[in-house]
Amino acid sequence: MIARTVSQTAASAPASGVRVGDERVLRLTPRAGAKVAALLAQQGRPHGVLRVSVIGGGCSGLQYQVELEDGPKDRDILVETAGVRVVVDSKSAIYVSGSEVDYIEALQNSGFKIRNPNAASTCSCGESFSV
Repeated sequence: MIARTVSQTAASAPASGVRVGDERVLRLTPRAGAKVAALLAQQGRPHGVLRVSVIGGGCSGLQYQVELEDGPKDRDILVETAGVRVVVDSKSAIYVSGSEVDYIEALQNSGFKIRNPNAASTCSCGESFSV
């Protein structure tokens, strides 16, 4: 089972209607997990999450959106990976299922990079893809 619905009420527990998934949905490398944890700590969000979304746009038709949020929302899929919590909405999960998120630190183009086995093609900058 990739995701199951839970309903808990503790502060760090998922909101009602949040499904708990596993790393088959999305996984972070240890380096990406450490960066997310550092960013959440820096922003004072102890129960924060990394949201990975797919939106229309970019030169290949679809693009990733990665942002920090205070917690999961109703109908999100919550995955604990690399020591942090990641959320994906159900529509984005179709496109990112099986993907790996890494964090690259370089002189140019530092940031989160997504390796997506579902992408049929990507643009030259790696920011958008098509399926």
